[in-house]
Amino acid sequence: MQTPERRTRTDLIVAAALAVTVAVAAIVVWVRSDARGTTSITWDGAATAPAAAQSVPDTLAEIWRAPSGATDRPAVLDATVVTADGDTVVGRDPTTGTQRWSYTRNRPLCAATSHRGIVVAVYEDPRGCGQTTALRGDSGERYTARSSDTDDAIRLVDAGSHLIALGGTRLEMWRSDLVRTVEYGRVDAPVTPGAQPRSGCELRSAAAGSELLAVLELCPGEAAQRLTLLAPTPDDAQKPEQYASSVLPDAPAGSTARIVAVSGERAAVFVPGHDGTTPRIEVFDRNGKIVAGHDLPAGTPVGGADTVTVPAQDLGGRLVWWTGSATVGLDSGDLAPKWTVPGATGRSAAMAGKLLVPVERGLAVVDPVTGEVTRTIPLPPDSGGSDDSTDSDAVAVAVLGDIVLEQRGGNVVAYR
Repeated sequence: MQTPERRTRTDLIVAAALAVTVAVAAIVVWVRSDARGTTSITWDGAATAPAAAQSVPDTLAEIWRAPSGATDRPAVLDATVVTADGDTVVGRDPTTGTQRWSYTRNRPLCAATSHRGIVVAVYEDPRGCGQTTALRGDSGERYTARSSDTDDAIRLVDAGSHLIALGGTRLEMWRSDLVRTVEYGRVDAPVTPGAQPRSGCELRSAAAGSELLAVLELCPGEAAQRLTLLAPTPDDAQKPEQYASSVLPDAPAGSTARIVAVSGERAAVFVPGHDGTTPRIEVFDRNGKIVAGHDLPAGTPVGGADTVTVPAQDLGGRLVWWTGSATVGLDSGDLAPKWTVPGATGRSAAMAGKLLVPVERGLAVVDPVTGEVTRTIPLPPDSGGSDDSTDSDAVAVAVLGDIVLEQRGGNVVAYR
């Protein structure tokens, strides 16, 4: 039998050094890991949603408020209101504001929203706003996550079955499980070179439905904005499937042009008009052909180019679009404007068959069919609307049962 080799002192030193190296590496990985920097407090109680409102109240009183600087509208789920501020997402009892669950990371939040029963929270990392986590709305449990190469600032745009993460140079579309279906715009390290139809463009506005993704962008060397129409679910997420793209002469570089809505295979674009032309909504089919044009009702005010607005909301079968200075009701079929409520300070919500439109010092109660304002519910002076509609204090309203929620700037206020 062969005599076993004897371990020398050098062998022992080398083995010890390797063990120390492995231990140190493990410690470094743990110290730097997302798991170490995450605190998740879940909830397993029974959540009961507030009873549905049978009518719009005459008065509203504040019942609670909480900071929520990472949301741009109240994040409402079946029986939970979610706020997101600093580095923490909190699920709250809608009637008291009491915390049920929370999720914290050692990174600042970029944006957060509710979407199809989950909460999507986007955190900052060295690549931009690229660390995204989905949480279950009832318990706060982690549902799924993704990491993306994104811009330093993004907006989350609800596109029905999908979410759009829109930055200044790059757009992604995600399913509710955060699987990416579209990558469009800047790609720093393309897996498939040449897959993007253009480069260096500034993305201004976007909206999508189940059949169409519409993007308004300003590209180098072009004096006006370009409308690009894409498939929302191409065969390969890294290869956008472009249906059409063309420059809109009536949408100059510095104008307030924006995507208003997407319905079926049609996209509505607000064209502000210039040289005496009337502001209008132009409707394009997926081939980029104008199929309808609708002048906005006389006296419809539109916010300036620095006002960030979002696509129209589907509220009770009526598409409702906030222009930055007014609320416009659109036909959900042909996307034609039907009525205007001037002086709106943000996005509306549906309650008991009516619309609640934020206006100066209160909420206008509006008939969604005719646009008639029947009355205004007053709100306390420190939380009600003002006629100043800049990005920092634009209002967004949501309704959960008989509770009305309003977001202004970095706070969510609940009324009943």
